Amino acid sequence: MRSYDFSPLFRSTVGFDRLTNMMDAAMRQTEGSESYPPYNIEKIDDDSYRITVAVAGFSEDDIEIISHDDTLVIEGRIETDETAEEKTFLHRGIAGRAFKRTFQLADHIKVSGASLVNGLLNVELVREVPEELKPRKIEIKSGGKKLLGKAA
Repeated sequence: MRSYDFSPLFRSTVGFDRLTNMMDAAMRQTEGSESYPPYNIEKIDDDSYRITVAVAGFSEDDIEIISHDDTLVIEGRIETDETAEEKTFLHRGIAGRAFKRTFQLADHIKVSGASLVNGLLNVELVREVPEELKPRKIEIKSGGKKLLGKAA
């Protein structure tokens, strides 16, 4: 696996430690990482996103979605009934195994809702930047300058 040094990119930045850690973690993941269940991430508009997870065979009761700080965890478990007869499959292409998917969310991304339609779990995300963190224009005042409390 290749190793990249991103330190030159961060020489002129301040406070992007989390971004650096996320890039390092992404580089450490192998190509054979867990691929079940498959998912899509869509950008709906500038402040809206959707994660779609293929969860065929799972019901709303089998899936748990937890959002905590900057992490979104989607976990699925199908409870098996031990008294039910074991089925004999000639081909089994629909996986019903338990899964856990973790997504790292950017700052100010919040989960706004989730729905399960036709075997697809849609998790809606929205960016909610607090008013005090939005860009603001700084007024430039004109007039005499004061140096150390004295008029110039």
